[in-house]
Amino acid sequence: MIRLALLLLALFTLPARAEEVVMGMSKDSVSITTDFDGSEILIFGAVKREAPIRTDPPLQVIVTVAGPVEPVTVWRKARRLGIWVNTDAVEIDAAPSFYAVATSAPWDEVITDVEDLRHKVSVPRAIRSVGAPMNILDSQSFTDALIRLRESEGLYQLRANSVELRDSTLFDTAISMPANIVEGLYSTRVFLTRDGRVVSQHASVIEVRKVGLERWLFNLSRNQAPLYGLLSLAIAIAAGWGASAAFRAMKSG
Repeated sequence: MIRLALLLLALFTLPARAEEVVMGMSKDSVSITTDFDGSEILIFGAVKREAPIRTDPPLQVIVTVAGPVEPVTVWRKARRLGIWVNTDAVEIDAAPSFYAVATSAPWDEVITDVEDLRHKVSVPRAIRSVGAPMNILDSQSFTDALIRLRESEGLYQLRANSVELRDSTLFDTAISMPANIVEGLYSTRVFLTRDGRVVSQHASVIEVRKVGLERWLFNLSRNQAPLYGLLSLAIAIAAGWGASAAFRAMKSG
């Protein structure tokens, strides 16, 4: 009974958190239209304190933006009889469709491996692959291949030293979202770290959605697939006829 009382006393007399992050965004939604060519989100914030600023070890900031998570099948190609064909495949259980990480310093200075594993901050940690076929011993190479592919498409980004931190109090960074992002809810997290350990974090959400003609075509393709197919065929025929007519006009002229 005495131990329980001492424990409760210790809990109630703990000091308030010395540093706490608050954040904001230039916009909390992104609209995908027919002429959408990407978007840039400005993420900014400040550090609330109950004590004077500590400079040793220095404060660091990490910002992540993650798109909807989905399973992905990654195939390996091999040459068979002079033809490249799919051979082995690994099912990755959950991979974000988009993932960007921005830091205020080089990666190895902002977070430890243990904290990265705990909070799943880096791109490899954000991908979950539970198992692989028994006949595939190098399953990690499939995850690495997915990361390389999405990095080349601008969907996975590691942007070290891109968070500007002023006086260990105010910070901001810009995250570029390419034109090939998918719609859904994008989780945004900000971490404060010292000596590689997370001391505070905050999360928010960005909504990405199709609007206008893009939304109408998307709904049509999902809800009325036969009509969507006929419409696509009609558009293709009209485009072909128009190109042919223009070519004949140019030739006759």
